[in-house]
Amino acid sequence: MTLANGRHYLAIPGPSVIPDPVLQAMHRPAPNIYTGELVDLTHSLVPDLNKIAGTAHNMAFYISNGHGLWEASLTNMISRGDKVLVCATGNFGHGWADVAARLGAKVEVIEFGKQAPIDPARLEAALRADTAHEIKAVLVTHVDTATSVRNDIGLARQAIDAAGHPAIYAVDAIASLGCERFEMDAWGVDVMIAASQKGLMTPPGLGFVWFSDKALEAGRNVDLRTPYWAWETRANPVHLYEYFDGTPPTHHLYGLRQAVDMILEEGLDNVYARHEILARAYWAAVDHWGAPLHFNIADPAARSHAVTTLGLAAPAATQLRTWLTEHLGITLGISLGFGDIGSAESDGYFRIGHMGHINAHMVLGIIGAIETAFVALNIPHHDGGSVAAAKLLASRV
Repeated sequence: MTLANGRHYLAIPGPSVIPDPVLQAMHRPAPNIYTGELVDLTHSLVPDLNKIAGTAHNMAFYISNGHGLWEASLTNMISRGDKVLVCATGNFGHGWADVAARLGAKVEVIEFGKQAPIDPARLEAALRADTAHEIKAVLVTHVDTATSVRNDIGLARQAIDAAGHPAIYAVDAIASLGCERFEMDAWGVDVMIAASQKGLMTPPGLGFVWFSDKALEAGRNVDLRTPYWAWETRANPVHLYEYFDGTPPTHHLYGLRQAVDMILEEGLDNVYARHEILARAYWAAVDHWGAPLHFNIADPAARSHAVTTLGLAAPAATQLRTWLTEHLGITLGISLGFGDIGSAESDGYFRIGHMGHINAHMVLGIIGAIETAFVALNIPHHDGGSVAAAKLLASRV
């Protein structure tokens, strides 16, 4: 007998829960891709996505996941042999660095470890040391979903400016856009990438690259540019197909339009506040449960509001995830970047995704389910995590 029957809750850090209205918007016959409704709908998405990104700059659509966006951004920014500086705070910073290296860039990585955000002083020092300005781009991940660290994008910009360095400043906001406040223009970001499957509550497959006029000019003559990845036409199309260099992702666009409407109807400030409060409910429960469970990011100010990475002595973390899936119908995220999947180190971490279409009863349900698993698996903890979370929520509504 199992208690897992019914709607399964995929509480991983992306793909996130897809709202029913988004699914319903996608459930339709294929539309005309040359004139009419879909053309108008696609045009309408650009200013609204810009609003969420905090920018008046250029935006290019891509039919892609996040890995493709790493390549799309790099091929428009650098040439083979150019130097790229990567600030790594987890698995996904290293992933972007790896793509740059495989494209032929000379990659310098500043390693900040897996449990702390970027130190702006180290970034400034590295750029000051580059007196010949060989570094063409600085790559930063806003939220690394492997470690759940949140980097201060504005402070990194200040470090670049303090060093007087002209490098393009590029930010991966795939895990944060629509969950955390992002102010591309106010924070001085030149290139920003995001995808549909996390805070934007749409199935995986749509990607976005925003780029400043500075980035546009700097990249005009780079030799990695290809017809498909080039961003100018995508950002300034005459015909619908030019947004996508071919057939548009028709049903994704209908779903995205509905998701963006939901975000803007709620209000961006309310969206960000909801994510913060619900994240803190999880944190209150974890604080109450105590050791051996622990946060990967100790400082709450540096934790993401979209995902929380937790450590639990191996193999208990994997046993917890497995038990929740088999018995309660909940899937939590595996560890990434903590050893090979299936290794002893990997079995000591798990992740909770709390991004996009979530509310208080969903969070309380996960907290109660985790506490149930603690009891079933005899994992040491202090009873009452659900009560601690409830008190936090009650104080914020």
